[in-house]
Amino acid sequence: MQDAGGPDGYQGYAGRTEFDGYDIGDGDRNGDEAGAPRRSGARKAVLAAVGGVFAALLAVGGYGLHNIVTAVQGGSSNGGGAQPSGTSARTPQAPPTAEEAAAVAQDFLATWGRGDVTAASALTDRPETARAALAAFQQNVPARTLALTATGPATTGTGGEPVVGFRTKAEFEDATGAWEYDSTLGVVRGASGRAVVRWAPTVLHPHLTQGGTIAVKTLPDPVFKATDRNGKPLDGFPSLAAVLPRITPADGEAVVSGRAVVLSAAGREPEQLYVLTPPSAPQVKLTLDAELQRVAEEAVKQQASGGKPASLVAIRPSTGHILAMAYSPSGHNRAVSAGQAPGSTMKVITAAALLEAGVTPDTVVPCKDTTNSPRQWHNDERGDFPSYTLADDFSHSCNTGFIDKGLEKLQPGTLAKVAREQFGLGLEWHIGIDSRDATVPVPRSNDEAAAAYIGQGTIQVNSLAMASVAATVQSGRFRQPVLRDDAERVTAPGALPAGVARDLRAMMARTATQGTARTPMAGLTGQIGAKTGTAESGGTATNSWFIAYRGDLAAEVDGGGHGFAAAGVAAAQVLKAGGKG
Repeated sequence: MQDAGGPDGYQGYAGRTEFDGYDIGDGDRNGDEAGAPRRSGARKAVLAAVGGVFAALLAVGGYGLHNIVTAVQGGSSNGGGAQPSGTSARTPQAPPTAEEAAAVAQDFLATWGRGDVTAASALTDRPETARAALAAFQQNVPARTLALTATGPATTGTGGEPVVGFRTKAEFEDATGAWEYDSTLGVVRGASGRAVVRWAPTVLHPHLTQGGTIAVKTLPDPVFKATDRNGKPLDGFPSLAAVLPRITPADGEAVVSGRAVVLSAAGREPEQLYVLTPPSAPQVKLTLDAELQRVAEEAVKQQASGGKPASLVAIRPSTGHILAMAYSPSGHNRAVSAGQAPGSTMKVITAAALLEAGVTPDTVVPCKDTTNSPRQWHNDERGDFPSYTLADDFSHSCNTGFIDKGLEKLQPGTLAKVAREQFGLGLEWHIGIDSRDATVPVPRSNDEAAAAYIGQGTIQVNSLAMASVAATVQSGRFRQPVLRDDAERVTAPGALPAGVARDLRAMMARTATQGTARTPMAGLTGQIGAKTGTAESGGTATNSWFIAYRGDLAAEVDGGGHGFAAAGVAAAQVLKAGGKG
């Protein structure tokens, strides 16, 4: 029989008509005239065939059923013409309905939420790609619970495809809250005609793109935040730039490493999507005073303006707290790490040893122009002053008087013993950061002893050590300086006798008002005391030393130069800013 060539594109054949492999009876598609019995029989056969495959058609969905019924009845979904003999019609499929989209979205979200990535991926148009992505997400974002809930009816997206919005809520062990975010998924028809999820990276998270990853990662450990004693920040001080990173937590305090869900993609900065546990580090409160530190930084800057090194340390005598610590750029913190001879500031300790040996402030100790040990020594202030007392020698910084009386009254190891047992010099200090301890060796000859009595030779100290000497005199007791209260302190095995401390304060006060320190200390009121010094630092170079106190504040400045004119000005600035009358 000839091809009927019907206008709907469906092909009829003599004696047999087929649709999608199902036999739907004899006769051609056009049949006989209207109302003829043969046409009635063919129509019954068609209807019987449709009923026989109804169960299978349910899997295709409502619109799939409509397509087949329309084709069988001679209709067309696209209005196309007849197809050539031997080909089958492929009618474009309409997008899934909102009801279909909601149903497949609900199934997909439920299976994904319970961790069945295989079943969930099978509900997508790219099962293998989806399965790999869902499995990676499950592994890299190990949520304790994962709830995925549609947030409303399907809407129409690009190309007429339905889009379903949903909310993800993930809960994690040890996290204080849940990670929640909104996303969407599109629904399309698969090859079989059923509604499926259109797979895309944005199904996992709206910010995820092809090649990107989402994973729970450990956040970088935070840096301990150091503040001054009043909780003020210490950032921005040049002298503390290398100090603050060296601050470590106290025993029992530790950095807590944080965790976060992080999105990573090539060419982009990692995006922190949700913080599970925030990183934390205990705040470390140092003994420094930010305001006094600012003054100290400026004082050292002025002191070192000529290119000479300088350092400064200020201490509270009643507590040993380091209130300021500044130094000019030199590659290391010379304020606490240097080792140099202290010059005549060492005469404070030599005077303490002489007082304990029976010499009084009023004892006549002639200040000769020169003396020998057998090395010849002289003074900055040239001339003979035979009537000078110990107090005069101290205030005028007479080298010869201290050398002569020291060699007469003191044993070779006495100065080192007094320095260690009463002033703490030579003990191992733990201030909160690395520092260099002072060394006061026992002299092996009279020349070495003479040099030690006036702060020359092999004695090695720094600004920290000598600021502590001033603080010990002011309070009458050695308190090891600390940069933080939880530092492990050492105590001196002995104590400065009360009478000796009183006499030292009187001699330092006289030096501040009438002696070599009077110019920089002018105008400062209250309890004040000072001692100047100059030490040879190799060749013709000299270092200027100045220790002083005003009320409950002691300071030491060490810098290139000679006498009070170099270091005294900087020390006075700090005492004026922070000392109490």
